[in-house]
Amino acid sequence: MVVAVAVAARAVMRGANRVSVLPVVNRASSTLSEHIRRHENVKERLEDMREQSLMGGGQRRIDIQHSKGRLTARERIELLLDPGTFQEFDMFTEHRCNYFGMNATSAPGDGVVTGCGRINRRLVFVFSQDFTVLGGSLGEMHAKKICKVMDRAMDVGAPVIGLNDSGGARIQEGIDSLAGYADIFQRNVMSSGVIPQISVIMGPCAGGAVYSPALTDFTFMVEGTSYLYVTGPDVVKSVTNEIVTHDELGGATIHTAKSGVAHRAFENDLDALQGVRDLMGFLPSSNREGPPQLAKPEVEGAAESLNYMVPKDPFKAYDMKHLVQKIVDFGEFFEIQPAYAKNIIVGFARMNGQPVGIVGNQPQSASGTLDIAASVKGARFVRFCDSFNIPIVTFVDVPGFLPGTVQEYGGIIRHGAKLLYAYAEATVPKITIITRKAYGGAYDVMASKHLRGDINYAWPTAEIAVMGAKGAASILYRRASPEELTQREEEYVNEFSNPFPAARRGFVDDIIEPSTTRQRIMHDLAMLATKDVKNPAKKHGNIPL
Repeated sequence: MVVAVAVAARAVMRGANRVSVLPVVNRASSTLSEHIRRHENVKERLEDMREQSLMGGGQRRIDIQHSKGRLTARERIELLLDPGTFQEFDMFTEHRCNYFGMNATSAPGDGVVTGCGRINRRLVFVFSQDFTVLGGSLGEMHAKKICKVMDRAMDVGAPVIGLNDSGGARIQEGIDSLAGYADIFQRNVMSSGVIPQISVIMGPCAGGAVYSPALTDFTFMVEGTSYLYVTGPDVVKSVTNEIVTHDELGGATIHTAKSGVAHRAFENDLDALQGVRDLMGFLPSSNREGPPQLAKPEVEGAAESLNYMVPKDPFKAYDMKHLVQKIVDFGEFFEIQPAYAKNIIVGFARMNGQPVGIVGNQPQSASGTLDIAASVKGARFVRFCDSFNIPIVTFVDVPGFLPGTVQEYGGIIRHGAKLLYAYAEATVPKITIITRKAYGGAYDVMASKHLRGDINYAWPTAEIAVMGAKGAASILYRRASPEELTQREEEYVNEFSNPFPAARRGFVDDIIEPSTTRQRIMHDLAMLATKDVKNPAKKHGNIPL
């Protein structure tokens, strides 16, 4: 009887347990199903947001962008970087502005695409303004995205490339927009000389937006579709009564040929992006390393034609670019600012696979004289090379500084001193070849031995003197007859207008056959690879700006 009761009780208990467990299992199952549904909703929402962000301002605005001959922000990044290497940051960032109807306005990515990727397998950081989203205007979050990639680039030591296509400051956000610009400017300055910074103007860039590209190392533009100016045509007309178009005020031709603000102009977006990729091949990732080395050329033969490159007539011009191409690897010379201050050439090339900075006077333009524009152009390039451990090879054929009231009133003394300062300050390997004229103060300025030139050569055609023989004779013998003046000129040439006085004093290390120049430079670069020279400790110098 007791056993029967116990068995019955256990049966009841088991039944009771089953009854009590069932609701718990059902609740757990319901919670799991709800969790799965929420996860699927989040995943679906994420995909929708990602698709919306990838479409920027929508197909209609993308079509408008294409109709103007401009690629979209994402298309530009895709062409700039190695395929499949782009990693995007902050895709879902949105503005926080509630003024002037902005609370009802969606702005995927807040008008800029940011991230990192690789160019020729080397890490770079990039931002690309999206004109299809609020005209690419810069607001608080837009600026924060740009600042984030700039900060990361500084942390790891990698270049920053900015693809600019913006209507300017976002008026609806007021002071937040101005603060955003200033935050970017501060990072531009802190990054200067630490990591390479490249700006590509691929649409409008006006007002405060122009100062970030101006602070970067190189600025490229696209002909016909990009422009840079502080104030637009309408403001110019209202203030000065000048009637001017966008292109006439700040187009690619203006800034590459007249103002010198931009360094290269390209026919379209594709060419400009390829130009950036080409430039990156010469630059180190940061000032903590040397520039990238390529395979050494198989053929290193002497260019015999160099022996006949410089005309016997000292007043006859020749093309310094052609001379450079005969010396560098494969004749490849990536010129910087080719349309501006043509009396001096600057750019990048390789010697035995090693990137070098090339500076040369151009006899075909103003006889290669140094003027204000040429001095500033050369100084900035020399300082860039020195900042990033790129050796400098200088080809000298300079009759002096350009005379005249225009130059003197414009401050040729101060501007010419910039080039002098840049060469004197530079601690990278400096190799100088005097091909013909090296007159007066211009001789000193152009990477002379006196400005810590490491190796200085002269060709047999070199004329190193205070001035040309004709000018010297006319000053020294003012009352002499024409016949006597001719004789005195010959005496001056024999005594001074040749490389021997400088060689006797050790101001040039050797007088070399032009055809041996390439081999000499390659040997010297190898010798100077471990050069270690430091300037005196200081906060910074006071270059004559």
